[in-house]
Amino acid sequence: MLKTKRGKAEGKQDADFGFRRVPLDDKQALVDDVFHSVAKRYDLMNDLMSGGLHRAWKDALVTAVNPPKSKRAFNLLDIAGGTGDVALRVLAAGGSGTRATVADVNREMLTVGRERAAAQKADITFSEANAEALPFPDRDYDAATIAFGIRNVPRIEAALSEAFRVLKIGGHFLCLEFSSVDVPGLDKLYDLYSFNVIPALGRMVTNDAEAYQYLVESIRRFPKPEAFAEMMRAAGFHRVSFRRLSGGIVALHSGWRL
Repeated sequence: MLKTKRGKAEGKQDADFGFRRVPLDDKQALVDDVFHSVAKRYDLMNDLMSGGLHRAWKDALVTAVNPPKSKRAFNLLDIAGGTGDVALRVLAAGGSGTRATVADVNREMLTVGRERAAAQKADITFSEANAEALPFPDRDYDAATIAFGIRNVPRIEAALSEAFRVLKIGGHFLCLEFSSVDVPGLDKLYDLYSFNVIPALGRMVTNDAEAYQYLVESIRRFPKPEAFAEMMRAAGFHRVSFRRLSGGIVALHSGWRL
C-alpha cells in the first residue's frame, strides 16, 4: 500500500481537529457537531468575539466581490455560509440582477439562514452541500466566497478545486479567514484573549465552551497566508493575492479563474 508523508497507509490519513489529530474521514462529523451546537447563536457570538469587527471584515469581502448595481445578472455562491450573513450583504450591495446561493453541509446553520432570509424577504437559494463536492454545474457563478469556513473543511485542496470548477471564466474567488497576527505585542494579547475569553464566552452564550476551544485551536492550525496562496494557485487560480486586516487577525484572499 502507498504511504503518505505521515507514514500512514493511503485511506488511513488523519487531519487536524483543533490541536488534536483525528482520522480524516471523521473530521467532518466532528465539525458538524460543533456547528449543530452553536448554530442559533453563531452570528451573536461573532459580534461578541470580534467586538463587531467581523462586520468590517465582511464589508471588505463584499467590496471585493463588487456586485453590479445594475440589472446585469450576477450569480454568487457563498460556500459554508449557512446563516446567510454574507449572501444578504452581497444582495444588499448589488442591483436587481444579483442572485445568491448559499451552500453549507450543516442543516442547523441552513435553517437559521432560511429564517433570516425569509424575515428580510431576500431571494436566496439554500443548498445542503459539501464544499468538497458541490452539486452545481461547471462555470455557473460569477463569484464564489467563503468566510471563516475553509479551515473547517477536511480536504481544503478539494474545496478550492470545487470553487474553481463552478466559477465562470473571469470569475472571482474570495476567502475571508482568520490568519496569523503579525504585529509584535498584539500576537501575545490575541493569544491571551483567544484561549481565555472566547471559550468562556462560548460557555455563557451557547453553553458550549468546547466548540469555541476548537474554533480557537483551528485558527492556529490553518496555513499561513503565503502557504494558502500557494494552495489556491495549485487549484488553478490566477492573480492570487491576500490582504491582512486588523493586524493580521484575518486575511482576505483573492484569486481569479482566467
